[in-house]
Amino acid sequence: MKRYKRAGILLGVLVVACAVTFAVSKYEEHKELISASDAIVLEVSGEDVQALSWECGETAFAFHRDEAQAWLYDEDETFPVDQEAIADLLEPFQAFGAAFTIEEAEDYGQYGLDDPVCTVRLSTAGQDYEILVGDYSAMDSQRYVSTGDGNVYLIREGPLETFSVTLSDLLDRDDIPVFETVSRIAFSGGDAYEITYEEEGGPSYREEDVYFTQRDGETLPLDPDKVEDYLQDIRFMDTTDYVTYNAAEADLSAWGLDDPELTVTVDYTAEDEDGGEVSGTFVLSVSRDPEELAALAEAGEADEAASGDAEEEITAYARIGDSSIVYQIPADDYTALMAASYDDLRHSEVLPAEAEDVTALSVTLDGQTYTITSHTDGESRSYYYQEELVDLADVQSALTGLTADSFTDASASGKREIRLVLTLDREGDPTVEIDLYQYDGSFCLAQVDGKSVALVARGDAVDLVEAVNAIVLN
Repeated sequence: MKRYKRAGILLGVLVVACAVTFAVSKYEEHKELISASDAIVLEVSGEDVQALSWECGETAFAFHRDEAQAWLYDEDETFPVDQEAIADLLEPFQAFGAAFTIEEAEDYGQYGLDDPVCTVRLSTAGQDYEILVGDYSAMDSQRYVSTGDGNVYLIREGPLETFSVTLSDLLDRDDIPVFETVSRIAFSGGDAYEITYEEEGGPSYREEDVYFTQRDGETLPLDPDKVEDYLQDIRFMDTTDYVTYNAAEADLSAWGLDDPELTVTVDYTAEDEDGGEVSGTFVLSVSRDPEELAALAEAGEADEAASGDAEEEITAYARIGDSSIVYQIPADDYTALMAASYDDLRHSEVLPAEAEDVTALSVTLDGQTYTITSHTDGESRSYYYQEELVDLADVQSALTGLTADSFTDASASGKREIRLVLTLDREGDPTVEIDLYQYDGSFCLAQVDGKSVALVARGDAVDLVEAVNAIVLN
């Protein structure tokens, strides 16, 4: 009896051993099915795809092509789809490669593919594809993916990252061109005026002045740096946020764009993709939220609306041309774009020339007049007072630093602090007259050629007086 019992135990051990051996052999067999591949496991041309949809996390989108092969959004065909953005989504599937292949996978659950984090579906004229994205392999820093062929793949860069987009990312936003050369800028809705570009310059003592405008029948130069900076503000306006992509004319009043605060029209030339020159006209309309403007007007603070107080809550909108997209732009963009008046873009310097171009100056201080002359030797200029060589650097610096705190046409009523008559190194030896008058404890009134121009900091006027005194009273 004991012999039979011992034999039974041995038989049981043998069965268990065989089972373990069989399991191990199957495990070893399964392990052998995991191999490094670096192979292309899916090839679908983006041009052949007629429908694309995906669910990633809480987002789900679907798109299809129309008869003209343009992509449309299934839920709203009026949505302006960025065709290049869809092409970018499809691009990885043209040569979809895997780092490792697990052939004939039996348990999709262990790879997270029974409940995928992302599912992408492609449809061509003859075939449908479903790409499942599963768990993240911490060991390999890769994702498990199934393409529906019975295998599981480990991929380095997967659809999860590519398709983690919002609808806003797929909006075909209006293009803002690079303004290579601008021939005209027109403003309406505020300080309505035009700026023209004169390649050879115009009536200005500065060689770099190429932008001009008409004021009271007079052609006046504008600061080219300020104009170029303004064009850059347009070029890099933030169009990330939008409030609608299908605004009709009747809808624009909700954002104040039926009668914009400001409309900017830019005639320009730019370079096309082939390197050729193309001409175009760009139109931008800008408005602050109508309710905010109404509240400011009611409070008697309409001027503050255009000044853009940095601490003030500003909600503003923009529209490009006759686009159906209305953008909500940041407060600082609104402030920069609204700074488009003549005073915003004109030269701030009181001296309408470069200080280095002054060849002679007559200065009147306290009823006394002093004259400084110069002599040119090649490219260098030397200055003299009463036939003695003097250093005019401090006077030139003070003249350059004499800038407008604000522009004004107020009449002079205070005492004149200093008068300068400057001769310039230009054809005909033109002269410029600058008078500074007492205004209040902080500012002096600056006149140029007998016309009030600006209020300048009193300290800047004092610097000029002291620089002159250092030469004539030495």
